[in-house]
Order: sequence, then structure tokens, then C-alpha cells
Amino acid sequence: IPVSNKLSLSEMDKVMKEEFKITFEKVREEFKKVFRELFNGGNADLRLTDKDNLLETGIEIVASPPGKTLKSITLLSGGEMTLTAISLIFAILNVRNVPFCIFDEVEAALDEANVDNFGHYLDHYKDKTQFLIITHKKKTMEYADSLYGITMQESGVSKLVSVKLGDIER
Repeated sequence: IPVSNKLSLSEMDKVMKEEFKITFEKVREEFKKVFRELFNGGNADLRLTDKDNLLETGIEIVASPPGKTLKSITLLSGGEMTLTAISLIFAILNVRNVPFCIFDEVEAALDEANVDNFGHYLDHYKDKTQFLIITHKKKTMEYADSLYGITMQESGVSKLVSVKLGDIER
């Protein structure tokens, strides 16, 4: 929808509502797919808390990992909550591509199997998005093309260490 600088406030509200509705539905459908892929099953959904007021509505995240009943994200374990949030981030990235993304220990609460799922899913973005991932998890590092670290070999002197893994077969 083209927006000119001569729109009234009510016209701008109408455009924002329509754009939000379209984008929300795209993200919602993508979230359902990504969640099932990252959890190897289960169901998830996004719900508007006030469908009649799109400009002020909240969004409720409902998730049901395999073998569990559908419930609010606040009732999930830390790892399940983290993987659900990661699913939502990836769903948004699938709808709106970005060239660069920073994750700061986003997978810290995940167990090894789910870190593996996270790492495999990153491959979807090889040609679209460059990720900078700050992590302490060795399993996450296995999915990197390059590793950078800071070491302090002598007191007060930090040194950058880098390793290019792109040519190593996984």
C-alpha cells in the first residue's frame, strides 16, 4: 500500500492496521511451521489479545511441544520457552529477510539435542543472513564458519584469536 505524506491520521491508522494484519498472519503461519521443525513435532500459535483493536492489541504465544497439551509460553520449561522464542525469531526472519543478525547466548538454556536443532535450522539462512552468535556452547560452535575469541595470556593484555572453519567438513 503506497503511503504518501498527505494521509490523514485515520487513513494512516487504516494502512497500519492492514499492514499489521497481513504481516501478523504471515508470521503466525511461519511460526507454526518453524516450531514443528525445531521441536520435531508439536504445535504452536500466535493469538491477538484484542482482535478488535489491532493498533493496541497484545500477542499471546501458545505452544505445545510434542507430547504436551497446548499452553501459554509462561508454563513451559526454560529450554522449551527458549526454543519457542527462537522459533518466533526465525519465523519473523522467514517473513522479513535481514542481511545481518546478532544472537547473544540465545541458545544458552537449550540441551544438546535442541542446540543441534537450532544449528541445523541456521543452515536455512546460509545465502540470506549472516549471523554473529555469542556463545559458550561447543555444540553451537560446530555450526560456525568462523570462530572468534578473546584470550588473556598475560594479565591485563587481551588478544583476539580467530579460526576459519569454512573449509572443514562437518
